[in-house]
Amino acid sequence: MKTREWLQLATSRAVVRRACVVAVVVGTVLILINHGEALLHGEVSSGRALQIVLTALVPYCVSTFSSVQAMRDRAPAHPRMERRPL
Repeated sequence: MKTREWLQLATSRAVVRRACVVAVVVGTVLILINHGEALLHGEVSSGRALQIVLTALVPYCVSTFSSVQAMRDRAPAHPRMERRPL
């Protein structure tokens, strides 16, 4: 799959929506686990703020990647592309 095709799938409405929901739910849980005490005490430096953003970004990226891969696996194989089993 070419980069352009991958990016088109990754930025499709359904994939972005699903990834946002996953990022909000999973990201919130991870942020509370990893940074909850600092948030409660108001100890949020710029470094910690960056960590919080990255903590939420990880589930977004994982969801996007897995959604695109699932869509790719369900699509018919290109005649010149050989599908390799896992």
